[in-house]
Amino acid sequence: MFLRWIRILIVLLLAAAPLVVAGPGTGVAQGVQQQAPTGLVADQQAVLQALTKKTDGFETQIRDKAEDDGALVEIRLQLEDLSRQALKSALAFRPRLSEINGRLEQLGNPPPEDEAAEADIVTDERNALKSEKAQINVVLANAESLSLRINGLIEKIGTLRSELFRNLLTKRYVLTDALSGEVISDAGKEADSFFNAVSSWLSFALKFKFQAMLVATLLALTAAAVLMIGGRRLFGRLFVADPNVSEPSYLGRLSVAFWSTLLPTAALAVFFVATFFFFDYYGVLRGDIGIFLRTFMAVTAIIFCVNRLANAALSPGLPNWRLIPVESAPARWLVHLATAMAVVIGINNFLAVVNDQMGSPLSLTIARSFIATIIVGVLLILMGSVRPFRSHTGDWRPWPRWLRYCAYALGLFTIGAALFGYIGLALFVSLQVVVTGTILVTAYIGFLSARAIGAEGGFGSSSAGAWLGQKSNLDETTLDQFGLAVSIGINLLIVLVFLPLILFMWGFQFGDIQAWGYKLATGLTIGSVTISITGILTGIVVFVIGYFVTRWFQGWLDDSVMARGRVDTGVRNSIRLIVGYAGVAVAGLVGISAAGIDLSNLALVAGALSLGIGFGLQNVVSNFVSGLILLAERPFKVGDWIVAGDVSGTVKKISVRATEIETFQRQSVILPNSNLINGAVGNWTHRNKLGRVEIKVGVAYGSDIKRAHEVLLEIARGHPLVLKNPEPFVQFVNFGTAALEFEIRVFLADILNGSIVQNDIRFAIIDAFAKENIEIPSTPRATVEKHAPWPTDDDKIEADFAEETRIKAEATEEYEKKRPKRPRKPDPN
Repeated sequence: MFLRWIRILIVLLLAAAPLVVAGPGTGVAQGVQQQAPTGLVADQQAVLQALTKKTDGFETQIRDKAEDDGALVEIRLQLEDLSRQALKSALAFRPRLSEINGRLEQLGNPPPEDEAAEADIVTDERNALKSEKAQINVVLANAESLSLRINGLIEKIGTLRSELFRNLLTKRYVLTDALSGEVISDAGKEADSFFNAVSSWLSFALKFKFQAMLVATLLALTAAAVLMIGGRRLFGRLFVADPNVSEPSYLGRLSVAFWSTLLPTAALAVFFVATFFFFDYYGVLRGDIGIFLRTFMAVTAIIFCVNRLANAALSPGLPNWRLIPVESAPARWLVHLATAMAVVIGINNFLAVVNDQMGSPLSLTIARSFIATIIVGVLLILMGSVRPFRSHTGDWRPWPRWLRYCAYALGLFTIGAALFGYIGLALFVSLQVVVTGTILVTAYIGFLSARAIGAEGGFGSSSAGAWLGQKSNLDETTLDQFGLAVSIGINLLIVLVFLPLILFMWGFQFGDIQAWGYKLATGLTIGSVTISITGILTGIVVFVIGYFVTRWFQGWLDDSVMARGRVDTGVRNSIRLIVGYAGVAVAGLVGISAAGIDLSNLALVAGALSLGIGFGLQNVVSNFVSGLILLAERPFKVGDWIVAGDVSGTVKKISVRATEIETFQRQSVILPNSNLINGAVGNWTHRNKLGRVEIKVGVAYGSDIKRAHEVLLEIARGHPLVLKNPEPFVQFVNFGTAALEFEIRVFLADILNGSIVQNDIRFAIIDAFAKENIEIPSTPRATVEKHAPWPTDDDKIEADFAEETRIKAEATEEYEKKRPKRPRKPDPN
């Protein structure tokens, strides 16, 4: 019984321990905190109810506007925003759930029935936490259900838009009603209505908004002029083809074709956009007129761009600047045909907008589209039929087969689709041929121009590169690097400008591109990996800032702190290197964290690489560790004269992988740090530059040896760079074979002056020995035997040698015949 009461008392003390430690104000705070979750749950429930109500409204709008592609895109953008809000509402509970789970782990499970009951305060707290957690889970379930519903509506919008696009291309119209006589009368009525609407607006604008229109037009002209004049000033000869240049370079032709198309079109687009903006700002436009004006401006810009591109690529008036090697007369025809196709497509699009605003009958729309597609098909066939080349015999040759057949196929397909009633498909193909073809050709010319500028020597050979080189005195390498940067910039400009235009032409809306851009910027999830362009750019910017801050701190520490403190050069170099490596490492880690990359995930990569480091990178790691040891122990420093094996020279740089040594022949030797750690290294200037040098000299036998010793000692003591303490010493070393050998040993305050001292002492010895008549013997020179010249006639030498051998053999044989033979002794056996 006593033990049971002891256990109950311990449980009560443990339950009250947090209140005692936290202080008297904790109870109030805890009470407030228990009330906060209830308010949080209620707030998020209200948010989810509002989001659910908005979702119901969007679902109704989807049913009502199932045929409007632009409206569906806007609804999808708003639904994606609702999805993000629902996710944000769910994430609001994350901190509180972490607190609840942590507290429940501290409290643990209720004790079994056979054990002593826990305190009521512990049970109440556990039940309250579980109840709050259950409420939060209900709200999270509602948020998840709402998110799934929103995602389902987004997928439904995608399905509806795909069906609309397929219906547009596959819907078949009856041409008999569209081509009846009523179409002409309907067209006349619509023309009258359009003329009346425009004339009434124009009379109103001229009477009441004339000053506003004039100011808006002037402002728009100013904006366009700034772009045009600035482009001319910036690009110069890249903008206009010079007729005086007989053989322009390929890069020059590409640049002129690209910039002479892009800049005027951009200036016209700026003028139109600024005009429309100021007209709308000053209240000049009304609803239908604004739509007509916007469409007219877009159509005019497209026609202008097609005409500029055709003239720039074909250049009918300047054959030398022509990108496509065609004759001048066919070039003019091709420019006219391309411009005519753009005009037909532009007028058709403008009339389509007029038909929509005027509520024209379907037959008029079909007739208009039918005529436009037939004309475009005929123009394509005519373009394929042009014979633009001339052979050396003067005969006209057609396009290559693949290009000619492609033009025929597109033209016949467009005409056939229109004749069979597939007006939407024929119109879509015509539009892509004209507009998308123009965009792709312009982008392709831009890519070729960027590649030519980025090639080695490409930018320097251009007019802009020559002008920049004259103004800034940059060398060819710097101009090449600048040209590479310009090439990358042009490629990025082309992608950012022309890719959205192509997507627009293929049925995508601005909202689609906006949604893709948001996903790409905030994070694109591939499996379990999330790639965020914004995060990556942020990480790069943070790393660059950290890198430059590290370099600045290195310079400040070296120049302002250690230089003033008279710190040794080697110590300064070591500290500067350590600070640099540490700063770059910290900047890299911070940049990786800023990019949103979880460093804990890199532990797996590091673990996988450790095996490779252990086997394949042993030398690299060994040199790295050796470099750290050299920087820490400093057995030698920058400026020291060291001897490592066969290498002798001055230390120029110590890095974590290798050490740079400059020999006295000015040769840079890169020694791995592990060689310097594991091998013997001699350092002439380790603690100080004090050192000893020796000069050997020989004295001839028979000379006054004692006087020679005195002369050598006087010369050593008389040199100004020789130290008095330790004093110089002359030693009689050996009795040599040709001379009596002496060795002068002197100490210098700076061992680096050893060569100078040795040289001076040797000159002084020669002069002094000459005055004292002391001879310095020299070893006898080797005699070189002169050999007979190499025979010029090998056959004659061989013949003479054979004759001499024959004569000797005959003489030997004759001698053997004349020599008396000795009697043979009998065999003793």
